[in-house]
Amino acid sequence: MNPLVPLSILLLIPITAVLTVLFTDTGIEPLLFKHAVITFAILFVVGGGMSFVASKLADRSNA
Repeated sequence: MNPLVPLSILLLIPITAVLTVLFTDTGIEPLLFKHAVITFAILFVVGGGMSFVASKLADRSNA
């Protein structure tokens, strides 16, 4: 298993808490919640891609 999987799960806990507060707060615009979800999704994909590429580069340098 990739060692970044537990780390990403650990990072998703506060992100979920922030999104829950944004979703349940009546003073927050729905558009702000939508953009927060999109931003977190983009950052998660970019981080996952960087992790994947870094692990492939590490495997190549060890071979």
